[in-house]
Amino acid sequence: MVVCVPTYMLAGGLVDVGMSAWQAIGTVFLGNLIVLIPMMLNGHGGTKYGLPFPVLARASFGVKGANIPSLLRGLVACGWFGIQTWIGGSAIYQLINVVTDNSLVGDALPILGISAGQIGCFLLFWAIQVAIIWRGIDSIKLLEEIAAPLLIAAGFLLLWWAYKSAGGFGDVFSKPSQFETTGEFMAVFIPSLTAMVGFWATLSLNIPDFTRYAASQRDQVMGQAIGLPLFMTLFAFIGVAVTAATPQIFGVPDPISDPVAMLGHMGSGLTVIIALIVLTVATLSTNIAANVVAPANALINSAPDKINFRFGAMVTAGLGVVIMPWKLMESAGAYIFVWLGGYSTLLGPIAGILIVDYFLLRKTKLKVNDLYQFEGAYTYNKGYNYVAVLALLVGCLPCLPGFLAAAGVLESTTPFLSSLYQYGWFFGFFVGGGLYLSLMPRVEDP
Repeated sequence: MVVCVPTYMLAGGLVDVGMSAWQAIGTVFLGNLIVLIPMMLNGHGGTKYGLPFPVLARASFGVKGANIPSLLRGLVACGWFGIQTWIGGSAIYQLINVVTDNSLVGDALPILGISAGQIGCFLLFWAIQVAIIWRGIDSIKLLEEIAAPLLIAAGFLLLWWAYKSAGGFGDVFSKPSQFETTGEFMAVFIPSLTAMVGFWATLSLNIPDFTRYAASQRDQVMGQAIGLPLFMTLFAFIGVAVTAATPQIFGVPDPISDPVAMLGHMGSGLTVIIALIVLTVATLSTNIAANVVAPANALINSAPDKINFRFGAMVTAGLGVVIMPWKLMESAGAYIFVWLGGYSTLLGPIAGILIVDYFLLRKTKLKVNDLYQFEGAYTYNKGYNYVAVLALLVGCLPCLPGFLAAAGVLESTTPFLSSLYQYGWFFGFFVGGGLYLSLMPRVEDP
């Protein structure tokens, strides 16, 4: 899942907002090192009990209340599904234009803001994904097994190509940041770090959906420890290095951080066609695994007698179109500080509550049968644990004014509320988890 266009664009986006290359790569690494901790912790229950995220969340939120965190996480996944679908559709759009001499280039349509060719390719890629999803979860596993080694090799080939074509990477890694003081740097670093954590804040919640299939705790811990920070940092490095080489290679004034747009500058030929196909496979493999399983499971959990995986996946695919994801990707600021920062603020308290409940209160011991019963240890108040709901609200609502200001809904907010939003995931994680710990009574062992 790491090997995808948004990962490639992360560090480049940080360079765009003023960081040096090494500061950007370091921020990506630190953010992923931080989010690795809740990811491994939340993965523990999936491996130990073989349970998906919506079921594990019943222990803390209640058998009905678990729909709140699972649907919130699922809603974010729908947004990500749309973003990745837009990227995959853009690759198809470039590919067709390369082969047909720009036959799809046209004027932007009213309201949508993109051309008919772009929306057509977006919907084509959407349909390809739907066809795979319809075949079920086993087809997703097969896709990942094929795509992962192919995409890692493609990343190294891209790096080698850029280095050879540009005659090296020039002085990109020696250029200083645009910040003259520590204060200026920290004002960008803190929200950027929050956004880097937010990049995988989604999967750090529903990671049990995948670790439930792991053979041992060692397997899930080592798999994530090797796969997440190492390869996120590697592909961030590739993204910065290749982006920095593009002015030298193509003779353009500004670096090209979007790999789809970069391939459009290559002209035509077999190399471009192969590269665009690889990029499409990368987007396909990431999107279906990371952004379909969670919302599908969330919807199944809300009405297990009426909803199956196919139905949940189709709802996800539909919402991914409705959000018009190309608008979220218009600028690095909108992508990093509004989208990533915004939803990380929402999901941080949920991560804190889950970890506090599972490790500190229950000592990893659950009454598994009661997780599937409306009358049992996790019924709380008619199926809802209002302590968890309160902790969630207290953990995220104070950050709302800062988010609305960043999104342009409010003209401004106070410096204090703005700084709360910059620390959004961290604030929510510790405040939500801490409040839950202080209000919940101690739990007896099963």
